[in-house]
Amino acid sequence: MQRSPLTLALLGGLMLGGCTLAPSYDAPNSPVAAQLGDTQPASELTLPGWENLYRSEELQQLIRTALENNRDLRLATLDVAALRAQYQIQRADLFPSVTAEGTGTRQRLPGDLSSTGQSTLSSQYGAQVGVTAWELDLFGRVRSLKDAALENYLASEETQRSSHLALVAQVAQSYLTLIADQQNLAISRETVAAQQSSLDLIQRRYEGGLGTELDVRQAQIALQGALANQASFERQVSQDYNALAVLVGGPLPELQPVSLSDDALDLVAPVPSGLSSDLLTQRPDIRQAEHQLRAADANIGAARAAFFPSITLTGAYGSMSSELSGLFESGSKAWSFSPAISLPIFTGGSNKANLDLAWVRRDQAVASYEKAVQVAFQEVADALEARDSLSRQAQAQQALVEATRQTLTLAQQRYEQGADDYLAVLDAQRTLLSARQQRVSLQRQQLSNETDLYRALGGGWEAQQATHLVAGR
Repeated sequence: MQRSPLTLALLGGLMLGGCTLAPSYDAPNSPVAAQLGDTQPASELTLPGWENLYRSEELQQLIRTALENNRDLRLATLDVAALRAQYQIQRADLFPSVTAEGTGTRQRLPGDLSSTGQSTLSSQYGAQVGVTAWELDLFGRVRSLKDAALENYLASEETQRSSHLALVAQVAQSYLTLIADQQNLAISRETVAAQQSSLDLIQRRYEGGLGTELDVRQAQIALQGALANQASFERQVSQDYNALAVLVGGPLPELQPVSLSDDALDLVAPVPSGLSSDLLTQRPDIRQAEHQLRAADANIGAARAAFFPSITLTGAYGSMSSELSGLFESGSKAWSFSPAISLPIFTGGSNKANLDLAWVRRDQAVASYEKAVQVAFQEVADALEARDSLSRQAQAQQALVEATRQTLTLAQQRYEQGADDYLAVLDAQRTLLSARQQRVSLQRQQLSNETDLYRALGGGWEAQQATHLVAGR
């Protein structure tokens, strides 16, 4: 079977278009230590999916709703879709665009324009399949551009995963902040009630001649300070609700009262102290930086290919006839083949500048990758260190609350016995209020720290699916 020149050219072009001038990818050396923490790395670490990170069903539902409704995450998803379409467009340039068309022309020429001196009537009909200006990718320019588009698309997927992780962490942090402020509001209300009872007692003692007006005024000052503190936390709780509603993407359901010490807020699986820094390569932002580095390599290949000749093919194959009825009869076959070659001779230095720029972009991508690894190492190391120090601080804070509570009891007894003035009671009350609120803050920081540690490790971004990370490879 005899093949047309156009068919042979297309087959040859598809076979030749496989090389690339892009440099081979070499991962940069890790700019951080091989180990995270002071103990030996664990041999295996299993991170649960983010929606299974907490035992609290209420928090899990808030996370699910946020993942469905949050506008920032929706925008990140649409960015991925846009870059996927852009990659598919760039990939299509590897293949010839084949079109089919039919033409028909009927023309009358007057006698003064005809070679015979008489008016003529002519017709021409055609049907053909053709290719227009398809570039033979002999030096990998189109393929390199396709590879760069692919890596940019994959980088956008990692960006979406980073947004996913960030959103889940923000919902958890906002929820914990709301609970903490609700607890502080409850403490402030208890303080107001206690201050009101103290004022009533002191007022009765003063009226019975057992106290001074100064004691009454000091109790009034303490009560008003407690009321101001209560109003402040009422405003903060309202703002916490609004912030959580924005993250969730809609009105909040009725939230059940819960304490930070509730077991439901404990993490499913605590992270061990010893970790291999190889785990950091699982983070979406580091994977994103790696894809961007690969895209920079591909752009170097495209810039190098610009120095070499560019060959394009244009051709058509079909049938032509002066009569429509004879369009596909024997002897009506027609074809055209028009290859073209373009060789850069003088470009004013633009090709050299584009290649230099591509190498600079690659150096920038390497620096960005190394910076991402360093930031990840710092975040994990800080979270591990904070967990230990927060645990010790929380134990000391609990002891401080008990000591200040006993001090308040003793100060009240001494005041009632007339052995001391009311100022000692006020000091003990203020110290106890501050100690209780600080204890709530430390409980919130401990739970937030575990959330930060999981996010810093980049694990569990897919809902309800565990991610297995092997350390010490």
